[in-house]
Amino acid sequence: MTDHPIGRLRPFSAMPAAQRKAVRYLLADIDDTMTAQGKLPAASYAAMERLQAAGLAVVPVTGRPAGWCDMIARFWPVAAVVGENGAFWFRYDHQARRMIRRWWVPEAQRRADRAKLEALAKAIPAAVPGAAVASDQAYREADLAIDFAEDVPALPRAAIDRIAAMFAEAGAVAKVSSIHVNGWFGAYDKLGMTKRLFAEAWSLDLDHAAARAQLAFVGDSANDEPMFAAFENGVGVANVRNFLDRMVMHPAFVTDGAEAAGFAELADGLIAARRD
Repeated sequence: MTDHPIGRLRPFSAMPAAQRKAVRYLLADIDDTMTAQGKLPAASYAAMERLQAAGLAVVPVTGRPAGWCDMIARFWPVAAVVGENGAFWFRYDHQARRMIRRWWVPEAQRRADRAKLEALAKAIPAAVPGAAVASDQAYREADLAIDFAEDVPALPRAAIDRIAAMFAEAGAVAKVSSIHVNGWFGAYDKLGMTKRLFAEAWSLDLDHAAARAQLAFVGDSANDEPMFAAFENGVGVANVRNFLDRMVMHPAFVTDGAEAAGFAELADGLIAARRD
């Protein structure tokens, strides 16, 4: 793992061609990485299709809920999806017509944890004016998302920090994305569940450098920090610069484009390297 200090991010164009050509899997955050202004543009979906056609497997790694991830695994041109910041991975077997689901925490424990999260869902908005339970909460299985910028006017940093602190005071893990603070009970994150996915689905041990060299990750915010720390091919879209002061471990590279434009830039760069 490598710490990439603020101000020393290299442009994605500086990633060596051989390093880009070795990539077989693209792991990608969704919000403000694939999306732009809160929407998934045609350019991002087309980029995923181009990646798939070029032989690269796309795996969204997101904080979004289980209900959304079921749809993504079924209908998007992706190989699998990790959701709720590592609570699970889903993979749809199109040939067998069945969804494969793996959870970090057993169902009985998730039920017990939900009772504690429901208490926080009342306490946090009451204590932090302007905060709200995220509108996608009904589709979540393992975490609580508190909205500070998606469907509510953007809150100041002090309010975001207070939300995260209230999760921590209750013994929960809290991670800040570009729109939500997500909190959950359990020792998992995006990286841990990604490792489980690759071990089971593709027999790749991501604790080995040779396996990690086959993966690139692209993201935009502080909840992507474990992924940036783990992968030498960690890439931030340009808007990641808004979160660097909240992070210790930074991406190795940064795209020129922000949000969806940066995702398309990365996709095209990986595809071009395979043609050379």
